[in-house]
Parts: sequence; structure tokens; C-alpha cells
Amino acid sequence: MLINTMKAVVFGGRTGLLGQSLVKALQEAGAEVIAPSRDEVDVLDQESVRRIIEEFKPDAVFNAVAYTQVDLAEDKEEDAFALNATVPPLLAAQASRVGALFVHYSTDFIFRGNANIPYQEHEKPGAVSIYGISKAGGEQGLMDLDYERTLIIRISWLFGPGKMNFVQRILELAAERDRLTVVADQTGSPSYTPDLAANTLELIKKDALGVYHLCNTGVATWHDLASAAVAMAGIECNVEPISSSEWPTKATRPAYSVLDTTKFTGKTGVTPRHWRDALREYVEQLTPVT
Repeated sequence: MLINTMKAVVFGGRTGLLGQSLVKALQEAGAEVIAPSRDEVDVLDQESVRRIIEEFKPDAVFNAVAYTQVDLAEDKEEDAFALNATVPPLLAAQASRVGALFVHYSTDFIFRGNANIPYQEHEKPGAVSIYGISKAGGEQGLMDLDYERTLIIRISWLFGPGKMNFVQRILELAAERDRLTVVADQTGSPSYTPDLAANTLELIKKDALGVYHLCNTGVATWHDLASAAVAMAGIECNVEPISSSEWPTKATRPAYSVLDTTKFTGKTGVTPRHWRDALREYVEQLTPVT
């Protein structure tokens, strides 16, 4: 599919961490993009979704909307399932009305986290948190709908411009404190949202459908990511490793949720850059030289 002639709707594109990067990447590639706000379109109200899709007649519909408050989801199960499980197949059904490509973003949290090699696309979900279970439910809903023009992209550990995220928060705390403690026994795939957006477009150019994993290359613990960000920012702060048991959370996180991007590279010919290179670019934006 040609991006420069595309009309696209990005749900979650106004304020979402990934959605904002998607809108920017699409616009820079020449696409005509609309990103309706929550006031303009309630994704839970299918009549308002139907109306905007039928009026705009997009070539692609992106779902970057999700309930991402992992711990709060344990208490707000109904809210998490509404956005993460119910909405995706409903949006895809509306996209099917105009024959649009439907692009949905899922998560590494659908996996149990008891592996020791990167997860591939065909492996079965085994989520242990409400957030992960609800996101897996969204994937299953799309598979049950079986709309042939569906692309599911699993992503992980997001950081990037436009919205508060783990890296930005760590840098703010490091600037205020002499010492931070960060969990060092959870391993995953850090992902820079501008890179995710650009590589999503690479998949679309190749008419990719089905399920793909997408993240930056390299693996890290939360401690690795935090300590690298602090060092790159030149902040004097001691970032110390701790275990998950020393930082208890309401929701259980996967101990290992690294995503295998071999399928993505095979389809596009693109190898995502290392997370450290992406992190350096982001940190430089947050801490400009004065």
C-alpha cells in the first residue's frame, strides 16, 4: 500500500504515546490523517465510530487506544476489558464496512513470561494480569471476527515523546534524588515510539497482514533502561538494582517478555535499531544542550 496516497484514521492519535508518533509518521509520509479526540468519537459508541469512518472513508484504521494502567486494571477489570477486549473487533468491523486495513496494537504482556528465549508470533498467550488477559482477549476477538485485512502488532516497553513514560519519569526522579532503586529481574524489549511508527509503515508498504512482533533490538531489564537513561543524560544519581519482590505491585509482570522480530525483518528487510541508540536520541531531546 502506498502511504503518500493513504487516508488514515488513528484512534488514540491525539494524546496516546504511540498514537502521536503514528500521526506524525503518517503525515510526514504524505498521508491524510485524522485523529479524533475522545470528545469527538467515543470508541465505545459504535454509532459515532461508524459515522466518522463512513464520512472519511479511510484506507487504513489504526487502533492505538488501550487501557494501559496495568496495576489499576486489577481493580478496574470492566474498564480494561471494555477498551482492550471489546473495542478492537468492533473497530475492525467498522473498518470492514469500507474495506480499510485495520491495524491493532497488542502487547508483550499477553505472554506468561516463563520463557528464556524471545517469544515468536505463533506462541500461545498465557497472561497473568488483567491487563494482559484483556489484551489477549482483544486479539482473540479479532481472530474470531476473521476480517482478512487485519494487522496485529505486538509491542513492548514504550518510551518516546508526547506523554509521560518510564524513561521521562526516571530522569525527573534522578534529577531530584541521589539514589534510585529499579527492578532488575524483569527482562523485555524497550521500544521507541517513533521507531515503532516508522516500522509500522514499513509493514504496511509490504501489505503485511496477520500478527507481527515489533520493538527495538536488544534486551534490557528495567534497571538497564533506567541506568542507561540516567548516564546518557549526565545526571549524578546512583541507580541500584532490586528484585520484583522488593517492589511489589498489584499486577504480576512477566519476568521475561522479549519479542522476536525475525518475522518483521523477513517481511520488510528492515532491522530495527538497538534500543540504546533510540534511547540516546530521545534523551538528547529531553535534555538539550544549553
